[in-house]
Amino acid sequence: MMYAIGFTLVGFAMMEFAGWFIHKYLMHGPLWGIHKTHHQHTDGPFEWNDLFSLFFGSVAVLLIFLGVADFDYRFWLGLGISLYGMSYFFLHDMLIHRRVKWFKRPRKGYLAGIFKAHQAHHATNKKDGSVSFGLFVVPKRYFKRSE
Repeated sequence: MMYAIGFTLVGFAMMEFAGWFIHKYLMHGPLWGIHKTHHQHTDGPFEWNDLFSLFFGSVAVLLIFLGVADFDYRFWLGLGISLYGMSYFFLHDMLIHRRVKWFKRPRKGYLAGIFKAHQAHHATNKKDGSVSFGLFVVPKRYFKRSE
């Protein structure tokens, strides 16, 4: 049981740190042509940037598929990546960008800090000059109350 929980948590944590790296150095680098749709207004429900979610989801499905026979580490890593993806969808797409308008903007606490950090990230719609590339782990300064 601890084995399963451990690898699930590792999969989740790996996504936060891999996501930060990919976001900063690839999405705001050579893959900007795809990611820039996320920094611009989009009329429809989808943007080219959603391809990244399909990629990460495919990695999770592949790991789950490869590990399901023995419920080995690949299954649990894939589950952790999937849980991260679901958390990302709820936090980033629903709460922050309100692509599905079920929640209001957070006003205090941890979610408000995440929201502020993401607003700072979107302060520019250019490839360079963005800050705060993580989703769950962001600089401490975004959690200070502005009064």
